[in-house]
Amino acid sequence: MSFNRPSLATLIDRIATDIASRLPGTGARLRRAMTTILGRAQAGAVHGLYGHQEWIAKQILVDTCDEDVLARHAAIWKVPRKAPVAANGPIQVAGDEGDVVPAGTSLTRGDGTEYTTDADATIVGGVATANVTATVAGVAGDAVANTALSFVAPIAGINANATVAAAGIGGGADVEDLEAWRARLLTRIQQPPKGGTSSDYLEWALSVSGVTRAWVYPQELGIGTITVRFVTDNAPGGLIPDVPTVTAVQDYIDSVRPVTADVTVVAPTASPLDLTIQLTPDTVAVRDAVTAELADLINREASPGGTILLSHINEAISIAAGETDHVLTVPAANVVEATGAMTTLGVITWA
Repeated sequence: MSFNRPSLATLIDRIATDIASRLPGTGARLRRAMTTILGRAQAGAVHGLYGHQEWIAKQILVDTCDEDVLARHAAIWKVPRKAPVAANGPIQVAGDEGDVVPAGTSLTRGDGTEYTTDADATIVGGVATANVTATVAGVAGDAVANTALSFVAPIAGINANATVAAAGIGGGADVEDLEAWRARLLTRIQQPPKGGTSSDYLEWALSVSGVTRAWVYPQELGIGTITVRFVTDNAPGGLIPDVPTVTAVQDYIDSVRPVTADVTVVAPTASPLDLTIQLTPDTVAVRDAVTAELADLINREASPGGTILLSHINEAISIAAGETDHVLTVPAANVVEATGAMTTLGVITWA
């Protein structure tokens, strides 16, 4: 039988009743009687003790404990919180032939994000490629190609401005979300390592910073092979992971996998799903609601090589706020992806 914590009002009434029964005639329920004052003070103290006991009970269980206690549970099970990762990548610098951009040189982006060069870079043919790392870890350090950077301090013979190279600056990740960490710990408890089963590879992939969802495909490339695909939903560049993150996952899995396993980590291939919808009523608000519902559906059900059911697409449109009717003409059947391809939301044409 479950225990229901008594409310403060219930405790006050219980104590007043107890005093009245043991000390008749003392006015235990009179507003300004001493017995009433003492009873209320006792009720408040008892209520606080009940609250502390309730808090303690929550800390015992992984699914209800606070952040600091979750860290202790996680330490026992060896499931550390994924730390933030600093973004890194190449930039293009122009200048005079033979001049050098020293390692540790600082550059800033227009929003104040700072980067430092990882090694010396020498100008050859008027240009040099230097690898930089964001000074503060997190997804905010990611930058797309051609983003402008400026040197914090001028360097003789080097142009004051630089640009992010075609590969972009990526791989940044924020500290792991608290509930995502809790979910990984619960998975570790419920599905302990078994020497290289599919659930092991799933957990190993999810242990890398930035990874939010992962899928395991045994023997996809032949007997004894394992293919792992994953996405980074929170990355500024979208859910398809960049090369540094794929490398990080491959390196981590290689460090913990059974020595006989042949593991390949690859990014899914985005497969945009274009839709044509005749909407009633066709207003901006309803269009936005439909778009949000479709994005949520794809986020929940899309997987590499997976299927999005046509009936689920229609359902997502129907539950959008304000929608009273619609006709979906594209797609006309279930969306079945090829191996490695993953459905993403494409262009919606409002017929």
